[in-house]
Amino acid sequence: MALRGADVLVKGLRAAGVTRIFTLSGNHIMEVFDALVGSGIELVHTRHEAAAVHMADAYARLTGQVGVAMVTGGQGHANATAALCSALAGEVPVLLLSGHAPLADLGNGAFQELPQAELAAPISKAAWAAQTAAGLAQDVARAFGIALAGRPGPVHLSLPTDVLEAEVEAAPVPEAAAFAGRPMSLGAPSALLVAQAVAAAARPLLIAPPALCTPTGFAAMAKLEAASGLPVVPMQSPRGLADPSLGAFPEVLAEADLVVLVGKPLDFTLKFGRSPATAATCRWIVLEPEGALVARAQRLVGDRLVLAAVADAASSIAALSSVMQPVAAQGGWADRVRQAVAWRPADWAALAGAPAGPIRSATLGLAVAEAVATQDATFVCDGGEIGQWGLATMRGGRRIVNGVAGAIGVGIPFAIGARAALPRPTLALMGDGSFGFHMAELDTAARHGLPFVAVIGNDSRWNAEHQIQLRDYGANRAHGCELASGTRYDMIATALGGHGEQVTDARELAPALARAFASGRPAVVNVVLDGQPAPTLRR
Repeated sequence: MALRGADVLVKGLRAAGVTRIFTLSGNHIMEVFDALVGSGIELVHTRHEAAAVHMADAYARLTGQVGVAMVTGGQGHANATAALCSALAGEVPVLLLSGHAPLADLGNGAFQELPQAELAAPISKAAWAAQTAAGLAQDVARAFGIALAGRPGPVHLSLPTDVLEAEVEAAPVPEAAAFAGRPMSLGAPSALLVAQAVAAAARPLLIAPPALCTPTGFAAMAKLEAASGLPVVPMQSPRGLADPSLGAFPEVLAEADLVVLVGKPLDFTLKFGRSPATAATCRWIVLEPEGALVARAQRLVGDRLVLAAVADAASSIAALSSVMQPVAAQGGWADRVRQAVAWRPADWAALAGAPAGPIRSATLGLAVAEAVATQDATFVCDGGEIGQWGLATMRGGRRIVNGVAGAIGVGIPFAIGARAALPRPTLALMGDGSFGFHMAELDTAARHGLPFVAVIGNDSRWNAEHQIQLRDYGANRAHGCELASGTRYDMIATALGGHGEQVTDARELAPALARAFASGRPAVVNVVLDGQPAPTLRR
């Protein structure tokens, strides 16, 4: 029996273990939609192509699997590629499948003809167009292997319509192992050298990358912390050392005499390793899957780079866990690092509950933290200033943040992807600016039975940029950052089949959040806010 290319593609996806694809239909991928009938792979049909990629991104972070998004060609593909930036910087394995003009008509002005692979290449680990129907399952295996290997990240595969429609008598489907990423292991001799260097240091720090900010990664970090006696500090924020979830971490970083980057790139988030963020005499160890980034670290810190190895973060952290042991003399230092990361200003306690006056960003952040803890919810954090208050007040738990790319507007699709990955309560905190990017995806959540609670800090402005204007130019030159005052975003939720409430009094925050969770529907709690600048945590 002859198989279409689309059938071969679906066989490859099934062999890879795919059970869900986030998609938006279009002319170029209808053959795949047909081939998916009866396949056991569910389609989550979105309202915008970028949202589909963001959903796949969040799904991958929580499951550890490759998240798959599928869109049509041309403009659909162009829309989707914008979301690859967050997946690339967040070190998330995502596969973007895009329909494509037929190979036979390329160069003739085919419908929606674009150089799609070239468009995606700069913001993905690899990008190419399928060339044969018989090779589509192998294309999927190659894409999965690249997405998972080394530093995880997005991969793009374009699907020309004539390749999807072509018939073949047989097509090889690779074995399951072909869909797995090959580890870049840290050898035992190198792991032992790292352990010896850490044991000899007085004030060592271990820093982990975004790729390990997943349920599996946090468990691996906890194992290394137990083995070494040292805290492992994850970094995944575009604010770098100003990430409020790190508390007073910059204080101890400046005192460290050895920093071990376990897959964490040396970049702007660490002030490029320059003084005074780190001591001029601080030594560095770099365990890095990309040789080019090892060379970059060498250029930035020179002879202070005492050891480097090409290895991925997961393999490195496992190897170190097997050879490191606590050093009694480092116990006081380890406690100082933990206390610094956990530190928050004591006067924040007065902002919890229902303080008189307008609702402040800190009050909302503390209320959200309480609701997440009560519901044991997955926490999604989006937005500029309001997002930083969420990160500052949240402790532990499952969380997804917008990541090193710093893009806002991901909160709603991230929440849907998270809810699809883990069928448990999910809360997304965002600003009113962020909410506007993908508000129509509330319809997606309602149609697919993927409820979550969106909490909007509504200060009627793009507050992050407004704060820059106030700081750098003065209040008399602040303009162009205003949003409409009094907008009832909660009503959008009710119009699209969800639950909505507006809150103007801090005393109503906790009850409104409880009702939103209890509704069992996509819910929006629109909190009218006196927006504050993001917290700057210094003792």
